[in-house]
Amino acid sequence: MQRVKLDRIDRRILSDLQADGRMTNVELARRAGISAPPCLRRVRALEEAGFIRGYHADIDPGALNYNVTVFAHVGLNSQAEADLRAFEGLVNDWPEVRECHMLAGETDFLLKVVAHDWDDYQRFLTTRLTAAPNVAHVKSALAIRTGKQQPGVPIDVDEGPEPHPEADSEGR
Repeated sequence: MQRVKLDRIDRRILSDLQADGRMTNVELARRAGISAPPCLRRVRALEEAGFIRGYHADIDPGALNYNVTVFAHVGLNSQAEADLRAFEGLVNDWPEVRECHMLAGETDFLLKVVAHDWDDYQRFLTTRLTAAPNVAHVKSALAIRTGKQQPGVPIDVDEGPEPHPEADSEGR
């Protein structure tokens, strides 16, 4: 992974792609104030450097009949690194778990789980999660509604160094 020093154009590209990953390169270049070829080179460099990890569609869970979101606070019997990794590996095989975060404090992991309904979640809870090796306890918190759901991170497009004058011709 190569190291890229972000200038304002790079930050603008990241911000715009984070908001709309389907934006055309021509539109992205127009917004960034550069021509299309160097814009594409910058996007490729940002991908190679690991700033852009991928692209995806934002699917409405309800449209696919996933009407319940639960945050499961999971405590393990052992926090040995091998046991933590084993739990993460197990969770990676469960498609209904959409996010898994290891935490510091009373809870070892926070899982975001989607289910068709409450009964579907309870089946997952009793047949998979609480039955999993090393799981000591699970506390479930049912999401009532989502007030904000924004992917990515805040990007200050005005932060960072000015782009080099040759940025448009060199692409970096």
